[in-house]
Amino acid sequence: MTQENVQVMIPFQVLVDFVSGLDLKDKRRLWELLDEELAQMEERLWEQDSTIQTEIQEARAAYQAGDFITIDEYIAQQPKND
Repeated sequence: MTQENVQVMIPFQVLVDFVSGLDLKDKRRLWELLDEELAQMEERLWEQDSTIQTEIQEARAAYQAGDFITIDEYIAQQPKND
């Protein structure tokens, strides 16, 4: 038996209504799936963006040169609002 792909067009509002009817467990599962899908798509877009690639290369070079501070050091440098 062979598998065939089928594309289904679902109006967005129908999808929203369907998701609204899911129980909490299924909503969380859907959220996790969408979050993973979005992360992968964003990563692919970033990899294709020359500006982002340049910024990543600059950040890596700064890190390798030791030209950075930790978050704890940054927080310690901030003025205290007492």
